[in-house]
Amino acid sequence: MDDVDRMYRHLVRTIRATAPQLLTQPFQVADLYATILPYRLHRRDLGLETNQDYEMAMLELLSGGRGYLVVENRMRDVLGESLKSPNPDPQLIREFASSRVALAPEALKQLDPDAAAASSAAAAPTAPTGIPVAEVVTTGPRRAGAAPSTAPASVPAASAPAATSPAAERGGASSAPRGGTSASAPATGTRRASRPFTVSPTGENCPHCKGELPAGREINFCPYCGQDLTIRHCPACGSELEHDWKFCVTCGRATAAA
Repeated sequence: MDDVDRMYRHLVRTIRATAPQLLTQPFQVADLYATILPYRLHRRDLGLETNQDYEMAMLELLSGGRGYLVVENRMRDVLGESLKSPNPDPQLIREFASSRVALAPEALKQLDPDAAAASSAAAAPTAPTGIPVAEVVTTGPRRAGAAPSTAPASVPAASAPAATSPAAERGGASSAPRGGTSASAPATGTRRASRPFTVSPTGENCPHCKGELPAGREINFCPYCGQDLTIRHCPACGSELEHDWKFCVTCGRATAAA
């Protein structure tokens, strides 16, 4: 068992203990590394010595290469290519902070039959509009390099929980149990209503699919991939940001628009 295997097993245990609804519902990438399984709260349980080890394991987990998660096609391709390079860049996962992932049913079934049974009984999954879904391994998790037998899978169409700020997590860290499995519960509140923005008269491109947005028009979603364009996430801490903000209100990091 390597770092990625341990991370997946601990992720399933944490979700089952703190947010069992996520056994069947998709969640955002930012929620995963900032709220559900942040390094500072889980490094001992993950058996990882450095943040770099954590980010490399997270990079491979989110690439979908082990069949542990159902991921979007573009994220799978981009992260997979990075892993093949001599110097993989784990910071790429921040570019997909608003993308959604879900626990792969077959991998979950092999690891935890009880959790898989509960997830099957909860609801039949349906693919969310406009989100291409990667193929996942149907014969359980595999090691990188092994040839999988694949079948298309769908991400459940439930709303992902909003990411909480690192400041809020720090406030809850003192209540985490010493030793054993520590966990921080993801936010369960409803997401704020989308506030439309006006595309620049000179034109803009969707940050997700790179499609050309309608110049000068007020929009909420990309007309090509269906992604919500009214929010972004901080590349440093994952906090939710308004579309036109130049700096993160949580950590002060400059955004791509600055």
